[in-house]
Amino acid sequence: MTLKARYVRDRLVEIAVVLLTLMVVVPLLIIIVYVIMNGFSALNLSFFTEELGSPARAMQGRSAGLMHSIIGTIVIDLVALVMAVPFGIATGIMMSEYADHPFAPPARLMTSTLNGMPAVLMGLLAYALVVKNTGGFSALAGSVALAFVMVPIIARTTESVLRVTPWSLREAGLSLGLPRWKVTMSLVLPAARAGVITGVLIAFARAAGEAAPLLLTSFGNNYFSLDLTSPMDTLPQRLYSLAISPYRQWHAMGWGGAIVLLLFVMITFYAGRVVIRKLEQNTRA
Repeated sequence: MTLKARYVRDRLVEIAVVLLTLMVVVPLLIIIVYVIMNGFSALNLSFFTEELGSPARAMQGRSAGLMHSIIGTIVIDLVALVMAVPFGIATGIMMSEYADHPFAPPARLMTSTLNGMPAVLMGLLAYALVVKNTGGFSALAGSVALAFVMVPIIARTTESVLRVTPWSLREAGLSLGLPRWKVTMSLVLPAARAGVITGVLIAFARAAGEAAPLLLTSFGNNYFSLDLTSPMDTLPQRLYSLAISPYRQWHAMGWGGAIVLLLFVMITFYAGRVVIRKLEQNTRA
């Protein structure tokens, strides 16, 4: 192959890669711009400080907001994260560090199945386990449903990052006579913490945008509430209800809520990158 032919092939591959990248990036940018154009006018002080209230409020043209939905999203997602992180990391450790254990293959199969399962089925599971046994919809049931969504993501990510951790760390710990569990917790897991945190953030961002499981569990609420045993509102399910409502004011608020949800996910990823960067800097130091 001549030098000119090699140059042409390299250029063609470069152009193909750029075009394929644009096919991913451009639709995302279009969605972001479209959401901002439709929802920016709804973002005012009332949007962040008032609750939605009754439909009569919209019919009378009175100000309303999604303060209760924003706070509800944060509360339910954080409670779900507290539930999911221990189970997810423990399952990932089992699948990576104890791969020879009889329980490891079934755990890997179940996490793969749950990871590909529609989120609405997680809601049905939480409905059967929590809602039916507690007598009603609640924020706690919503957190359980979202925890089911988070656990397989955290588990598979933890397994992946632990598997690429150098085996020399394990050998060094075991050669000193440390038990296997202590080697894992004191050496292997801290070395892989950046990857584990990334998996936790991915799971958190994925759950933050889920509406279907919450429609069956936390149900929603037009008013502010911090009671985990009662229905609580979140942005994803509120966007759905606003989209099918007959009030134009609520439609505009729905677009505003979409902007807030988009920013919520973007800020989560950005904060995670900052934390990971600092952890890596401390590790090098």
